[in-house]
Amino acid sequence: MDLHWLKPLLGRTSPFTTVFLDATRAESAGESEAADRWRAARRTLERDGASTSVLDEIEDLVTVPTGVRGPHGRVVVADVDGVVVDRVVSEPPAQTVAVYGPVPDLVAAVRAADEAVDLLVVAIDRSGADLTWKSAGGARAASTPDEPARESVEGGHDDVHKTREGGLSRRSQTRAEDSWERNAEAVAAYLDKRVAERAPELVVLTGDVRAVALVCEKTGQHVREVAVEVTGGSRGEGAKAEAFAARVRAAVDTFREQRRQRVLDRFGQSLGRGDGAVTSLDDVVEVLRRGQVAELVLADSALASLQEREVLVGGQPLELATNQGDLDTLGVSEGRRFPASVALVRAALGQDAGVTFTGDATTELVDGVGALLRWSDESTPSEQLLTQSADAKRVRTIV
Repeated sequence: MDLHWLKPLLGRTSPFTTVFLDATRAESAGESEAADRWRAARRTLERDGASTSVLDEIEDLVTVPTGVRGPHGRVVVADVDGVVVDRVVSEPPAQTVAVYGPVPDLVAAVRAADEAVDLLVVAIDRSGADLTWKSAGGARAASTPDEPARESVEGGHDDVHKTREGGLSRRSQTRAEDSWERNAEAVAAYLDKRVAERAPELVVLTGDVRAVALVCEKTGQHVREVAVEVTGGSRGEGAKAEAFAARVRAAVDTFREQRRQRVLDRFGQSLGRGDGAVTSLDDVVEVLRRGQVAELVLADSALASLQEREVLVGGQPLELATNQGDLDTLGVSEGRRFPASVALVRAALGQDAGVTFTGDATTELVDGVGALLRWSDESTPSEQLLTQSADAKRVRTIV
């Protein structure tokens, strides 16, 4: 999971204002309901002490339609100076989150990242292709002068139509097929280059069936590893846009679930070996402090309890401990108390780790938290003895 967009929250001046609300509008929920949700959230934040200028800036954002159809949510995080994060997510919250305090509600923000998929849609015909960069389930496509959201590539060989009759038909067919091949080579080469440069998680190939097949044959291994074919798209007019968009959403949903399951499978296998993964709040705090974590794993069912438990933290993300003695060894004489969920996500973000949420009851997480490790050594906490013990559940509660 890519959490780079949350990095701006690190080192910002508190207090923070976090809003996570249902941004569904018009045909699904109605203009008045969307506005009412924001007004209720604003009243809560005003009562808690949020500044008028920050709330006005948030209001200017959330009261403008997102342009996204169907149910969706929006995450906005502001520091003392104004909005730092503004993210659209595919699933609206069951209840509005409106929090004002010394730390942002990072769990709400990371939920957006857990849903987001960096996506490239490639519509191909026998002459070339159109490329559209998106972030499915997260913010709308980001575009900068150096990184356009849409771009096109043409093969340059124009003889793409077969002649069906006449003495020159066979020669014309050969020329057309040769043009298809050369155009497909040009598209594949450009696609290889752009995927290497921008590293989308998923590439959707659509368009002319024959042209798509030719491009697939000619792309490099990396593109083939992340590409899926989705029917119904087109470079030109006439494609059934809504039906195609629904197929793309289904492909993204499948990818998202596979991405999550890959992490959980690796976590379970590593935990079973007693090497490469840990679970329990104490052990996860320790490996986060040492910068060992590749992926933080949080149980959906434990988020409320992790919000209630506290972890001591220092000024830097990796300065965290469950007791003052461990924090003293880091040179932090007086730690601040953060909700455990916030401290864990903050530390994960500080070491470029991902975060995966699981509602899978088969994933055993002590205290509702685990970590998949980048590396381990002899001093790394091990779960092997605990998992081999018949008294494991008596020692600690497994969520």
